[in-house]
Amino acid sequence: MDIQNTQSQMRKGVLEFCILSIIQKGEVYPSDIVEQMKTANLHILEGTLYPLLTRLKNAGLLNYRWVESVSGPPRKYFVLTEEVIKHSLFY
Repeated sequence: MDIQNTQSQMRKGVLEFCILSIIQKGEVYPSDIVEQMKTANLHILEGTLYPLLTRLKNAGLLNYRWVESVSGPPRKYFVLTEEVIKHSLFY
């Protein structure tokens, strides 16, 4: 058994759960996720967050929508899919 791989997979699982827990409260922008994680003393870099969000979206757990920004490029806001909401452990 590779302990480092096991620890890495556990961290990913915990991070995914935390991210889903934050998003279940409503539509969220990734930097808001980073801030909420920091508040909980769970520091995550955007370079770690974006691949996790992509993986969760590809797994059918998240949807997103683009919102135009007056101060830069459009922003991607994430929400849970209806399927996740129906079967969610968060509610």
